[in-house]
Amino acid sequence: MSLVRAVPVSCGHYLPARVVENAEFEKTLDTSDEWIASRTGIRRRHFAAEGETTSDLAIAAAKAALANGGLSGTDIDAIVLATATPDQTFPATAVRVQTAIGMEGGFAFDIQAVCAGFVFALAQADALMRAGLAKRVMVIGAETFSRILDFTDRGTCVLFGDGAGALILETQESAGGPQDRGILATNLNSDGRFADILYVDGGPSSTGTAGVVHMSGREVFKHAVIKLAQAGEAALASAGLETSDVDWLVPHQANLRIMTQTAAKLGMPIEKVVVTVQDHGNTSAASIPLALSVAAGEGRFKRGDVLLMEAIGGGLSWGAAVMRW
Repeated sequence: MSLVRAVPVSCGHYLPARVVENAEFEKTLDTSDEWIASRTGIRRRHFAAEGETTSDLAIAAAKAALANGGLSGTDIDAIVLATATPDQTFPATAVRVQTAIGMEGGFAFDIQAVCAGFVFALAQADALMRAGLAKRVMVIGAETFSRILDFTDRGTCVLFGDGAGALILETQESAGGPQDRGILATNLNSDGRFADILYVDGGPSSTGTAGVVHMSGREVFKHAVIKLAQAGEAALASAGLETSDVDWLVPHQANLRIMTQTAAKLGMPIEKVVVTVQDHGNTSAASIPLALSVAAGEGRFKRGDVLLMEAIGGGLSWGAAVMRW
């Protein structure tokens, strides 16, 4: 039986010009390049310039994805943009992108699941396309986390960076089996009992301020490895595949130790893991599309490769997506 699949067409990314090396934090914090790198794998990250917004980053990534796919804004039916750092409370940051790329019709909206946002956005795009509401969708992850960091807290401020990545999907009729190209399965989860181990202490209806990031690192780490492996296995089972079928693990780039341990739990060698955390830090919802775009640009993915993407973030919210390139 034939089935509509959301098939990848092209991707693109953007990183702000300012590169912040670990050594820069040594000037104001009791930390060092060795301390940060040994615990997280991070060496550097990018910070947005003054006046550079999340939509600016998203627009640049969107334009790169369009250029790489030989497309224009009028070819896109919908934009699903994952971010925890929107330009404004409303309108959605996605509509800024819609206008900037010359997309005059269709619809655009934001989704908020913090670091898991891109996986949640992929699931939304897949559902919209299967329902016949859009034929070509751009899924974007974009963040300016540097705007919500407490730069006196070495446990959080050294972890995050700014950036954006975009993936364009289009509908194609497929056979309906695990050998199809496109998104084969997604698995989404959340558990509000753990909301207080990773959160921002602000919001329009509570403090009226943006707030800053607070995190219980050890607690998040403990949940991350188990939940990511479980979500990955569940998504693969839904797709009719096994871990041995996976060509590339593209995880949320939060911490190298989490990625290595998750890969080990799934029985995958580190050589099959796309790792960009050393250069970008944790870019929240942008981290998976950034990693996708970097790896695709380097020619790592071959047509037909199976990609397992997974992420966990505040909420706690976590999930996985299986896609054949």
